[in-house]
Amino acid sequence: MVTHLMRIIKRKKGQIQYFYLQHSYRKEGKVITKELYVGKKIPDNIEELKAKLMHDSHEALFGKLEKIKTNFQKEWKKTPPSAKEKDLQEIAIAFTYNTNAIEGSTITLEEARLILEDKIAPNKPMRDIHETESHAAVFLEMLKVKEKISDQLLMKWHKEIFRETKPDIAGIFRNYQVRIGPYLAPDWHKVENLIAQLMDFTNQSNLNSVELAARGHYIFEKIHPFGDGNGRIGRLLMNYVLWKNCYPMLIIEYKKRKSYYNALQRPEEGFVSYFSRRYLAIHKQRLQ
Repeated sequence: MVTHLMRIIKRKKGQIQYFYLQHSYRKEGKVITKELYVGKKIPDNIEELKAKLMHDSHEALFGKLEKIKTNFQKEWKKTPPSAKEKDLQEIAIAFTYNTNAIEGSTITLEEARLILEDKIAPNKPMRDIHETESHAAVFLEMLKVKEKISDQLLMKWHKEIFRETKPDIAGIFRNYQVRIGPYLAPDWHKVENLIAQLMDFTNQSNLNSVELAARGHYIFEKIHPFGDGNGRIGRLLMNYVLWKNCYPMLIIEYKKRKSYYNALQRPEEGFVSYFSRRYLAIHKQRLQ
């Protein structure tokens, strides 16, 4: 197992200070430390520099992820169109149930199937029923296009999911402060700029797509651009990055939400490590 510590360190020479990224990790019983000089002040692209510094220690992982991608694409190309449609419908049901349940929906997996396949509404709050229908519709539509990731795309997803249940905030970035437990999200004045930086990162990065999906999701959740519904949009973004880059998707299961929440409370590298482990565990059959 490889464990990682990433930190910014400052050194002074006379009156001038210099910043470095230091990455330490344990591999095969040895501690390896690497440093990268980043300048006299911390640059705006510090997260991308962190990702680059992590690259060397992740070569074996990237090989496994590429194998998962290759084997998935071989399977998918052999799958008849009717079977593909059924598979995606099953993923839509499972993903919609789990992502909504994490956010407090009362709809069970069986009820989600009734709503989406049989158009039967259970005796549950209309809000939960509407959000089940709209989330699945957005998800399936998302898979049909390979649109560039943008703030407009995120707002479109949000509006379509929440127009019936949260019309006052649907499709609009927040203009007020929010706190998630002990975490205070960035000032709302900074949201548009932070999202613009995230969009540039996700569209231009050369990172492995699984790592990119993890980092994109983590950064999105930390920005928390919407008044509500950030978890669902963030998990859509995560799977959009995977799917548009030809990787199989990842469903964060409701029953494993505690480990997911705990990972989101860690520094970014901790979340990336969690995400990579989950991804390998879910798709381990594609490593055979």
